[in-house]
Amino acid sequence: MRIEDSVALVTGGNRGIGEAFVRALLAAGARKVWVGTRDPEAAAHLASEAPGRAVPIALDVTRPDQIAAAAEACGDVSILINNAGAFLNQRLIDAPTLDAAREEMEINYFGPVGLARAFAPVLARNGGGAIVNVLSSGGLVAVPAMGGYSPSKFAGRAATTCIRAELAGQDTQVTALIVGSVDTRMAAHVAGRKEKPSDIAAAGLNALRRGLDEVDTDIMAIEVRASLARDPKALERSMARMLSAATISTGR
Repeated sequence: MRIEDSVALVTGGNRGIGEAFVRALLAAGARKVWVGTRDPEAAAHLASEAPGRAVPIALDVTRPDQIAAAAEACGDVSILINNAGAFLNQRLIDAPTLDAAREEMEINYFGPVGLARAFAPVLARNGGGAIVNVLSSGGLVAVPAMGGYSPSKFAGRAATTCIRAELAGQDTQVTALIVGSVDTRMAAHVAGRKEKPSDIAAAGLNALRRGLDEVDTDIMAIEVRASLARDPKALERSMARMLSAATISTGR
């Protein structure tokens, strides 16, 4: 996948990993990046830095009407970065309701699937293009302390594989990024080493260029995958111990 002269859409592009992707795509020579955000004013700083190249667009990934409007407005897109995500820090059993788990599934699973469905014809018209789904090491191993977030990322990873198969005939590259702990607002409660959003974006663009189906973007993701292969039951027990931990830490 060539990034130079491409047109990309990044959901949740106004901050964190999404903002890093916007900046990385522009630096790599993308002609334009649509910055998907629930509030376009939140992406005004990017628009002012790159007038005409970073273009905010209202996009709440839980709203089918806004997804459809984005697909209509952004007919030039060749790269879709499904980055928007939510972690609401409630558990599955002791949460007062299932509202948080449902919201996490709506944003982390149905959102990317809805975007892929809407933009598949756009990508086909533009030569196939690519979809990148920003997932999590919590989609490799179940993390009880992460409530509905971890299951939603499992679902997102499975959906990525299904979408890849469905879109192979139109030459759309579909990549899953397995992300560990990153220094963003979502991981503010986590102690220890956290990666820079720019490093995750760089790994994502590298995966795009190389045509990879799935890539671990950082040390934590690599270590989780290795631990899962080495002793999955021990890893499950260590994840369960997080339920009673006073502080959640990357251990580094």
